[in-house]
Order: sequence, then C-alpha cells, then structure tokens
Amino acid sequence: MTATLTQLGQSNKAGDKKALFLKLFTGEVYEAFRNATVAKGLVMNRTLKNGKEAQFIHTGRVSAGYHTPGSAILGSGNPPVAETTIAMDDLLVASAFVYDLDETMAQYDIRGPIARQIGQALAEFYDRRIFRVLDRASGLSAAVTGEPGGFRVNLGANKEYDAQALVDGFFEAASRLDEIAAPKDGRVAVLSPRQYYALISQVDTNILYREYGNTQGSMNTGEGLYEIAGIKIYKSNNIPFLGKYGSASGTSIDAAAVTGENNNYGVAADFTNACGLIFHRDAAGVVEAIGPAVQTTGADTKVIYQGDVIVGRLAYGAGPVRVSCAGAFRNVA
Repeated sequence: MTATLTQLGQSNKAGDKKALFLKLFTGEVYEAFRNATVAKGLVMNRTLKNGKEAQFIHTGRVSAGYHTPGSAILGSGNPPVAETTIAMDDLLVASAFVYDLDETMAQYDIRGPIARQIGQALAEFYDRRIFRVLDRASGLSAAVTGEPGGFRVNLGANKEYDAQALVDGFFEAASRLDEIAAPKDGRVAVLSPRQYYALISQVDTNILYREYGNTQGSMNTGEGLYEIAGIKIYKSNNIPFLGKYGSASGTSIDAAAVTGENNNYGVAADFTNACGLIFHRDAAGVVEAIGPAVQTTGADTKVIYQGDVIVGRLAYGAGPVRVSCAGAFRNVA
C-alpha cells in the first residue's frame, strides 16, 4: 500500500511542489525589508515606469504687491523654476542558493532566516544611499536662483554624543527650517543609536526634562524618544557618521564611487565630521522602478542544479531636490 502524500507547498494538488513556499518566501523578504528600512517614506518618492530617469521640478518664491486700479496684471511675480534629474542606478540584488537536499535534511527552518537576510541586505544598501544623499545635500547650493542652500549645525568639537549640544542643535535646525518656511509636517531627524540613547540617558539633565516634563525617553526600554522642536526622531546604523556608517567604529563608507551608481552619493571624505541628519522630506527624492521583489529559478534550472536560487532585487535611484530643507550635524566648533 502506498501512502498519499500531502504536498503542503503545492497549489491545488498540481504544479510546483514548492509554489506556495516561494510565495511565502517573497512575503518574508518584503516584510524583512519593510522592518529594516528607516529611510523608506522619509523623502519624496516617485515610481518610474518608462525611461531611465525622472525630473523633480521646484520653484522659487512668488512676490506679492498691491494692485493699481486700471493697470493690467501681467504676472510680474513669476518665480524662477529649476529641475533636478534623478537617474536609475543599476539593478541591486541580494541572492542565496538553497540546495534541495540540505533543505530536506535540515531540522530547522532554512527559508525564514535567508529571507530575512536578503530583505535586510537590500534595506541596508537602500538606507545608506539615501542618507548619504541627504548629508551631501546639506552642503549644496540651491538649484533655484535666489533660494538658500543646505545648512549644517556645528555641535562643537567632539560633542557628537553630548545631549545638551544635540538638543540645542535641534532648535537651531528648527529655526533654519522655519526661516525657509518649510512645512511643519515632514520634518525628521535621524541619529546614530548612541546619540539616541545619550539623549535618553541624560534626559534629567538636559532641556528635554524642562520642556517635556520627562515624558519622553524610557530608561527601562531605551525607547520612547519621539520629537524635539517638532522634529520626529529616528535612529539608524546607516547614517554617515565620522566617515563610517552609524558610529566611529562602523563600516567604512566607500572611498570612491561604486560601479553601478548613476547618481552622486558622495564618498568617505565628504562625511569626515558628519554626525546626524535633520531635514524635511522635500530635501531629497527617490525614483523606484522595481521592488523590493523576489525572483526564483525555473523548473529547468532547478533540475540541473537541484535547488533554488532566490534573488531579492530593487531598482531605484536617489538625489537631492530642495536642498534648503537638508540639514546635518557636524562635530566641529
């Protein structure tokens, strides 16, 4: 007598015996990306369906004045207009090969950890490029004639972890954003984890206590720091920080442009004193054509190699737009 097998990965008892598993894998990769990324949604985003680049249009200010009775209104307040072009970078991929026999013999879940690693790898790469764009934008001149460029707030020599210096920096940045009439909604700061925790651990001795009555920042959980001066706060290991990522001992930033990048993301030398970002979402833009998405090998390839190649992919590019909304901290006097 032959037992009837229940193929848990087969759809309606027909076709690929791993079809449902691969769909679940796709969902896990996307979920891992969504959970790991910080930059997603913090800047302007545009989907690119046709072409290799997208244009972001921005204008200068329009002037107002009193009308003289009987005179024609001929549009004397026409603002200057400029555009920023953001190109698609080459296809970004993260992949793994899952050998059928290994998966069969394994007494633990192989697919889940691989899915998370692929999603996290894509998210890390994505965040690092966007944060480098934002930091670089803080030192650029405006594309629109007469508009201010980006700004940098000096915290003081070696004060990148000083809570009071950081809080003072927030209020200085908020003032700069107010001066260019940046909308209140969409203002964001991204700090390194050590900076974030420094603000919480020193909450009783800095302005957070005086202004908010110690309602922000839990010593027990290390979380709960929401905003300062109306600027929402996030933490990430992927911001440029003293020439590295996330901390002075983090992974080094590329010393030169990387093959496949079709936008200027800056190089390590540009971020020597970088130690935090404060910006409005209009400061930069992202164009996306693919992703994050997952591809797997077809039946023929599976037979030849006796396993599945799982590929996570993402096609995007990022660049500065309204640089007057881009600010960054520096650990200099």
